[in-house]
Amino acid sequence: MSIPFEYWLHHAIFYALLFLIHFACGLLVIHQNFKVNYTRKINHFAFFFLPTLLSTVIEYPYSATTFFIDVVCAFIFLTFFIAPLRNKVRVLSIMFCSFDRPEDRPFTLTWLYTQFIASYLVLIPLLAYFESRDMLPLIMIIIIANGIGDGLAEPVGIRFGKRKYTTYALFTQQRYVRSYMGSACVFITTVIAILAFHQYFSSTQLVAALLLMPILITLAEAFSPHTWDSPLIYATGGVSLIGIFHYL
Repeated sequence: MSIPFEYWLHHAIFYALLFLIHFACGLLVIHQNFKVNYTRKINHFAFFFLPTLLSTVIEYPYSATTFFIDVVCAFIFLTFFIAPLRNKVRVLSIMFCSFDRPEDRPFTLTWLYTQFIASYLVLIPLLAYFESRDMLPLIMIIIIANGIGDGLAEPVGIRFGKRKYTTYALFTQQRYVRSYMGSACVFITTVIAILAFHQYFSSTQLVAALLLMPILITLAEAFSPHTWDSPLIYATGGVSLIGIFHYL
């Protein structure tokens, strides 16, 4: 299948903007002592929502092929920031500062790479399942829970979170702090996302989704390893939706 020109134009603009946002955020961290916890989430929101905004201007047909290329592009983008490259190219070093939290070193890229892999391993079968049952729009519930809810959790928790709890991380014994206020962002966002797609549920299914999914997704985010929220949020949300539509 040939890839339309619109797809390449869309992605060229997207990654150009993504590079600029990372660079600007890196400068804020280096020269303005801006918290990397905040700039990291700016990058997070850009990665999630820029493609949607650009698609309102530059449309292209979505397919399995374009999805596969999206995955490859995401990994290539991350690879720009490996030490041999960023140590030689000052621009890449500045961009890396926009998401390199001191507490994540030396696992910053390792955790991002493994989270991407795990997320796609979860998302691909979920996408196939929901598409086969004409329920594909419902996948947006868990994407919104992760993209917005988890995206807000850290900055809101840092600014307003008084009560904290700890979680673990892969490849280290160090414990990491999360806040109940941040977890509340995940809960509230999931409720709003379910209500936004209420037309796809029967009354019983909607009640069940509102009672179960916000709690389960919030717990998945709370107990997931540090920086590894996405695959567990996707898995928990996806299985919850499948269960609700299968049994109710």
